[in-house]
Amino acid sequence: MRAEAKRYAAPQAWVNGAWAQDVLLTAGADGHWLNIEANATPEALRGAERLNGPVLPGIVNAHSHAFQRAIAGLTERAGAGQDDFWRWRDRMYSAALRITPDQLEAVAALLYAELLQAGYTQVCEFHYLHKATDGKPYADPLEMSLALARAAQRTGMGLTLLPTLYMRSGFGAAGLREDQRRFASTPDSVLRLAEGVPAGAEGCVNAGLALHSLRAVDAAALQEVAVASQARGMAVHIHIAEQTQEVDDCLAATGQRPIDWLLSHAPVDARWNLVHATQSTPAELQGVSRSGASVVICPSTEANLGDGVFDLPAYAAAGGRWSIGSDSHVTRSWQEELRLLEYSQRLALRQRNIAARVLGGPSSADMLFSKALAGGSAATSLPLGGLSVGQRADFMVLDTASAALLGVPADHVLDAMVFSSPDARLDAVFVAGQRVVSGGQVPGWPRLAADFSRAMKTLWG
Repeated sequence: MRAEAKRYAAPQAWVNGAWAQDVLLTAGADGHWLNIEANATPEALRGAERLNGPVLPGIVNAHSHAFQRAIAGLTERAGAGQDDFWRWRDRMYSAALRITPDQLEAVAALLYAELLQAGYTQVCEFHYLHKATDGKPYADPLEMSLALARAAQRTGMGLTLLPTLYMRSGFGAAGLREDQRRFASTPDSVLRLAEGVPAGAEGCVNAGLALHSLRAVDAAALQEVAVASQARGMAVHIHIAEQTQEVDDCLAATGQRPIDWLLSHAPVDARWNLVHATQSTPAELQGVSRSGASVVICPSTEANLGDGVFDLPAYAAAGGRWSIGSDSHVTRSWQEELRLLEYSQRLALRQRNIAARVLGGPSSADMLFSKALAGGSAATSLPLGGLSVGQRADFMVLDTASAALLGVPADHVLDAMVFSSPDARLDAVFVAGQRVVSGGQVPGWPRLAADFSRAMKTLWG
């Protein structure tokens, strides 16, 4: 922890959902904002560290399976018959069943460096690789969790670890399949994992709890995790209504659609984060909003897996809160996630600037970024709401020499960030007031890349 406050001078910064000029940003010794002053005088800015470009708040990646970075680009060849989520899942298991703690650390460290270099400053790790490759417990049950924590520490990434309950292969099943042996857990075991996560400095590492899905846990276990998380004030995450087959199976098993069942049988409140919700009705989305829960939208993965298109207009009409996640990491760019979220709406509705219209602002990029930013705190149970007093001092500095930003008027910079590609580069990224990216790169990148390449060669060579 630093001994004193740190002052930064930004020529332009995103404050309270709009661009402000000549902004003095003061981060306290605890890594949180002490003061944000727009239109600061030259005298007030004197002595502050001058930043090289416009400043955006850091953004939360609210859904990650780090080990799946090892299969990015390796599942894109069709086999015989129809290819869908369930075929992809079988291929994904090939990585889940073989990756070791050291390999997981190497893969996650490169991933977290990539995410930082894109401007993500906290990642929610939906973590269900608990057991050894043979399905037996490690001597230290935290073995795989600590590999992720070390990866975050190596790169400077903020980490919300979500030990995930996974008990059965489907509705009505007695247990897991053999190819799911590493996922085996109980409500007590995931709670002990969450309580064992070492806290990070300046509140950069914390834990919540996750339920893999309704098909993977029974009602009693879900209630046990819900009660435990409520008592500890932890965020709760769950995959839900991602594919049509999941909805059909839930209807057959329970007589209700997944979101309907969850809202009827669990104490869903503002701590809950429903991941995907792709196959949802307007009435269900209204129920989610009324409960105070959030949705985590993962546009690139939902597109890659053929899940479908999230109903953003219906959820916006309900006043729902949401965040974004890169999930399987086929892209590591928040700009691409927001771009794809908007473009999927345009393709479905054959209109333009859907987010601007349904979210109530003149700029689609502004509204998408603001809403994704606001959902980050709910996903992490941390103060990550942007450039505001009391929030953690996470921010990115844009590189205005990027081709996408050349000649762009100041009030259109975020529009160009989201809707002009290739993505604009970042000059620097800060987490809790500490610089973790300089000149667009995490320190030690060559070592991280070499470790990742060795792990990939061992996994697939």
